[in-house]
Amino acid sequence: MTKGWQKSDWRAKPRVQMPDYMDSAALNAVEAQLAKYPPLVFAGEARRLKKQLALASEGKAFLLQGGDCAESFAEFSADNIRDTFRVMLQMAIVLTYGAKVPVIKVGRMAGQFAKPRSAPTEMIGGVEYPSYRGDIINGFDATPEARQPDPSRMLQAYTQAAASLNLLRAFSTGGFADIHRVHSWTLGFAEHDKAERYRELSNRISDALDFMNAAGVNSDTAHMLTTVDFYTSHEALLLEYEEALCRVDSISGQNVAGSGHMIWIGDRTRQPDGAHVEFCRGVLNPIGLKCGPTTTAEDLKVLMAKLNPQNEAGRLTLIARFGAGKVAEHLPRLIKAVKEEGAAVVWSCDPMHGNTVKSPSGYKTRPFNAVLSEVREFFAVHKSEGTIPGGVHFEMTGKDVTECTGGLRAVTDEDLSDRYHTACDPRLNASQSLELAFLVAEELLAFRDTGQRIAL
Repeated sequence: MTKGWQKSDWRAKPRVQMPDYMDSAALNAVEAQLAKYPPLVFAGEARRLKKQLALASEGKAFLLQGGDCAESFAEFSADNIRDTFRVMLQMAIVLTYGAKVPVIKVGRMAGQFAKPRSAPTEMIGGVEYPSYRGDIINGFDATPEARQPDPSRMLQAYTQAAASLNLLRAFSTGGFADIHRVHSWTLGFAEHDKAERYRELSNRISDALDFMNAAGVNSDTAHMLTTVDFYTSHEALLLEYEEALCRVDSISGQNVAGSGHMIWIGDRTRQPDGAHVEFCRGVLNPIGLKCGPTTTAEDLKVLMAKLNPQNEAGRLTLIARFGAGKVAEHLPRLIKAVKEEGAAVVWSCDPMHGNTVKSPSGYKTRPFNAVLSEVREFFAVHKSEGTIPGGVHFEMTGKDVTECTGGLRAVTDEDLSDRYHTACDPRLNASQSLELAFLVAEELLAFRDTGQRIAL
């Protein structure tokens, strides 16, 4: 795949959005320690995810990717992992019914510790501090000591990621994911007095499950109804961490990123000759590429050639993030570039990052209606272009936070201060996430009714 590529080649390339560690000896010691640790994920799992994403590129599966904006050391708990996993399972059942194809479940979990920032410093209380870049790099507290990049944080991130993966694997196979249990939770949501439009779809899912049970396909007879495949993903931003966990697959001889099943390149780090593209092009994992308003058709063609030179289906997911009202302006030119290259890609919609606003109360938030609007525009453009909307990508949590306004339970600007817990960007709460799944399912049902291949 990448003849002559070495996992350290990125070090000779221009780097952005990465910390400068003051103590090089401490950094080297941490990298050496991580290099001795077992990988967090394995090549066979990454290959299996790639095969499933290949189906999504053909409209025979649908990608649901979601989780924290940035995982926190302080907020780490079994309950938080369980709650986010639970909501993603609920969303997946609803989306499966809408798409009529399997839903690939990929969490922004067990590795999403680093965040790019728009500026290297920020003003807090009239004092300038280095920007908080995620717990794997520095601390959130507004002190010079906390904001100093500390390489030892990579070891804590690894430990937390390993514990998260252990629990997720247990939830995936230990009965927690039983489809009947998960749908019973969803029925509770649909009983809300303002959820009438969702009750019909929820009842149709119940009817389908009742029919399967009557036909003898139930949790006792079908293993697939009690277990799920659940994968992890994160932005491959801190390349010292990524390189230290990179391993050679004993079966294929290829390099695999051992930090997560799927890694992605952000909109700020997608320079074709940059360090992040150089690292990601050499590993066999599925790769995501964030595409924002400044992504040109020419750059996209170069990036597709670098990241997927063999045009392998399932290898590359293009994650569109433009903002509500801007999708029709930007997405068609990128679709045209993909068509001209004959590239096999999964098209996914990230309606979060282009819709961040500052509320009158001073909180950074995302209006639910703007998020939904971008999703609808994404589907409309693909319908117009005759291409396949292959997935969605949300920043969300299973907790009852008040960070995004709107939704069924109507979080207002005045409510934001009640439970605003994110250290970076605002996340959809559990209710908003599930409501959005119902609304996306409606889009999928409408798209299927047009005869597009999403239903085939």
